[in-house]
Amino acid sequence: MDALEMTLLLDYYGGMLTDKQRECFDMRYNQDLSLGEIGEALGVSRQAVCDNLSRTEALLRRMEENIGCIRRGLTARKAVQEILEAAEELKKSSDPTVSPLAGRIISAAQALKE
Repeated sequence: MDALEMTLLLDYYGGMLTDKQRECFDMRYNQDLSLGEIGEALGVSRQAVCDNLSRTEALLRRMEENIGCIRRGLTARKAVQEILEAAEELKKSSDPTVSPLAGRIISAAQALKE
């Protein structure tokens, strides 16, 4: 996984990590520090940092596999975008009842987007 995916995993599941796991992970993926820099800041070896990150990454991946918050969020965002696009087309209708309903759909979909 790339840094963006790891940051998303931390955003969704970081509260379930220990303070040490969260701090190490944050330093690596949000602050972009090297393993040596993290080890120095935490007073541990580079290898300890590497081991901590490997275990934490595996744990976060398992959490996503089991819980699926990111997957569901991405699916929901895609669906909302499709709803908005369809409602914009409906809004162009000459039928006097369709256009106001399309406007309501657009408002509701935009609220979901936020």
